[in-house]
Amino acid sequence: MDRFADEALIEVSSGNGGNGCAAFRREKFVPRGGPSGGDGGRGGDVVFVVRRNLRTLTHLRYQRTFKAENGHDGEGRERFGKNGENVVIPVPPGTVLKDCDTGELLRDFGKSEDDFIFLRGGNGGWGNIHFKSSVNQAPRRALPGKIGEYRKLRVELQIMADIGFVGFPNAGKSSLLARFTNARPKIAPYPFTTKIPNLGALRAAERDIILADIPGLIEGAAQGAGLGIRFLKHISRTPALAFLIDLSDDNYLKAMDILLAELGAFSPDLLKKKRVVIGTKLDTEESAGRLSKLRKQLPAEQVYGISVFSGEGLDELAGIFTGMAGI
Repeated sequence: MDRFADEALIEVSSGNGGNGCAAFRREKFVPRGGPSGGDGGRGGDVVFVVRRNLRTLTHLRYQRTFKAENGHDGEGRERFGKNGENVVIPVPPGTVLKDCDTGELLRDFGKSEDDFIFLRGGNGGWGNIHFKSSVNQAPRRALPGKIGEYRKLRVELQIMADIGFVGFPNAGKSSLLARFTNARPKIAPYPFTTKIPNLGALRAAERDIILADIPGLIEGAAQGAGLGIRFLKHISRTPALAFLIDLSDDNYLKAMDILLAELGAFSPDLLKKKRVVIGTKLDTEESAGRLSKLRKQLPAEQVYGISVFSGEGLDELAGIFTGMAGI
């Protein structure tokens, strides 16, 4: 995940159809054999497939051009050309395809994970066996194959998770993810330790709840400050959000308003999602009193306190996450 990539520009081309063949039977005792030219093969398609073991678009950074195989030409003795092989492009769940020039949305793999034939290969050309008639017994006409299609695409990944963690740098998002799941994000006592989204699975009721640790926001993120809006798009598909507030930070009472303002500036729809507020670092001095004040500050919100260090509140929070995920 150190080489995390959530965007890529690629060029894709379907294969050209093979050319039809103009040929005639030349066999012993058949001096005036008729036409025997076969059709050209069909060009290969460009096909996108979802691979659930993929988490990033890094593989598209190393290969940016994808070309399906051309159809083979037809041959004499009515031998048809072989169809070209498809080019298959794997993408992770949550990927969207957009036209690079117009920005038009072409496919959203967050809504459907079915294989997607994006560009069809060109049809093969007819051989001269198709042009024989009563007035033309020896046609020398054959058709060339159709040219394949070409497009330039912007491929974007929007991570799919059940619950996304939102908070300022050093609010404890990575620590909570590591405690609840088998994920091992980088954790250190300085801001912006997390520079890429991290995913982990919390096992509950025989089902995995996917948790996403999104890199920390700062005031002005929606306008590009700090890590900016680069990762805010990754919570657009997340049905529920967990707002983590550091109770050891003297500005803890202002944190929720700032976080909501940044999310709303990016997309008002983010404010409509199910959410819970989590006061972190409950083991620090004065944290218990601050948690009480935070609850009074946010009477309309569900507010819980936890300590990843001591484990306080974690069992209750796991139950809350289970309910938010609809289990």
